Amino acid sequence: MKKAIRNIVIAIVVLLVAFIYYYITLPAFNIHSMGTWVFVIGGILVFCIFATIHKAIREHQRIDWRRGKIDINIKASSIAKIGFGIIGALVVILMIGSILSSPIVNAKKYQKLMTVEERNFTEDISQVDYNTIPILDKDSAALLGDRKMGSMVDMVSQFEVSDDYTQINVNNRPVRVTPLVYASPIKWLTNQKDGIPAYIKIDMATQDTECVKLDKPIKYSKSEHFNRNIYRHLRFKYPTYIFSDQIFFEIDDEGTPYWICPVKKFNIGLFGGETIGKVVVCNAQTGDCKTYDIDKVPQWIDKVYQAELLMQLYDYSGTLKHGYFNSVLGQKDCLKTTDGYNYIALEDDVWVYSGVTSVSGDQSNVGFVLMNQRTMETRFYKVEGATESSAMSSAEGQVQNLGYTATFPLLLNISGEPTYFMALKDDAGLVKMYAMVNIQKYQWVATGDSIRECEKSYKQLLKNNGISAAINEDSKEATGIIKNLLPVTLEGNSHIYLALEGKDEIFDVDLSNSELLDIIKYSIGDEIKLSYMEGDTPVKVTAIK
Repeated sequence: MKKAIRNIVIAIVVLLVAFIYYYITLPAFNIHSMGTWVFVIGGILVFCIFATIHKAIREHQRIDWRRGKIDINIKASSIAKIGFGIIGALVVILMIGSILSSPIVNAKKYQKLMTVEERNFTEDISQVDYNTIPILDKDSAALLGDRKMGSMVDMVSQFEVSDDYTQINVNNRPVRVTPLVYASPIKWLTNQKDGIPAYIKIDMATQDTECVKLDKPIKYSKSEHFNRNIYRHLRFKYPTYIFSDQIFFEIDDEGTPYWICPVKKFNIGLFGGETIGKVVVCNAQTGDCKTYDIDKVPQWIDKVYQAELLMQLYDYSGTLKHGYFNSVLGQKDCLKTTDGYNYIALEDDVWVYSGVTSVSGDQSNVGFVLMNQRTMETRFYKVEGATESSAMSSAEGQVQNLGYTATFPLLLNISGEPTYFMALKDDAGLVKMYAMVNIQKYQWVATGDSIRECEKSYKQLLKNNGISAAINEDSKEATGIIKNLLPVTLEGNSHIYLALEGKDEIFDVDLSNSELLDIIKYSIGDEIKLSYMEGDTPVKVTAIK
């Protein structure tokens, strides 16, 4: 009787330890999951340890040598030996599987995981639209989010802002969204019944920050405990799915919050060739989940592939063209992404941008790559020029007296020229200025207190270096009778301000530009035709006809 009770107790303890381990670590029951292997090996190991302890206790308490007891001890010893043997076999299988899944023996398969298409820069990347350009990086967005949260007196004592800040497109505008989280375990205990009432949305083009209060609260999140924790909720619903290391908080076009949960797919051996095979979309308010195959993901979802995964896949494509050992030794034709990345809104999707350079670590790029975070579509553009770090240093050198630091650049098309665009921040992390650096000639640097001012300076710089289209491309025309003329001197240069009948604008003719000297042929009452740049005050004349 005592023996049976003791065995039951041992079994209960082993099962309890296994359940606690599973509940905390949440391994997937999948042969491709390293967590499954650790769980199985660990479970067998715990059982063997208990069996060995049980045998030692019985030997210590043994009073007689009846055969029955001897048989029981021998049986326990055999079970432990079998268990350790199974552990050894599993470890060997694990090691062999890891080797057979590695790029060392599967270089060609790894190289073909991502299909890269070479494209033309000016055809794909249209002229810049600043309404769709994210001018803030994640750190700057976090400052705005924290500042907004500090003004929400009804919530700031109970909640904090999560550091997710997922960049997405909402109604063709770049925004970052992040949920609120409970400020502490005590705050979770007092608020979890009602859930999380809001999320933060930041327009990355205008810097407008909004705390969006929800009609239905967020009940499933990373900051929940027990069964409403989003990771535990997903695991219990999908015990065999191997979810990506990072899940993404997004909103749809109506503002409903969701968790976008990519499911890993292993294409090479047991553990190799990781991509994404499915996506689970979980409503953060209700916990309802729906699974999509990767080619059926809805258009409103922007982030499926993590930026680091896309860069790793491109590095496989760029370095393994001639096999694994060439990527380590000879390194012929080996290309890789640079050390950073940023995001570009294009075709109603979010694309990861990174430069492409040789593995030798020189200070020049051979081109750049755009990778779609929803579809994994990858485009390579052959544009030789400076690396992002070189461009950042060049921009910082332009304002070295102010001590500003540059954010990782965005890639823009300005006057047909591939151009790095970056914000310049002070020590407090606040954006103070903007800079544009020509990719191919990174000594061409323009800065400005506003984006428009920076663009004007950059286009003038391009014109001074023989790219006249930079000024004329945005020109508009006006025809009318001269109503008034006024000569003025600005910073030592002679200008003529003029007004046309029926026009509200004041036109500025810079006489230091020899192409505009024809203005002296005209007087009040004459009809004149002007080309000008819209948005200047006064309006800057670029040509007289």
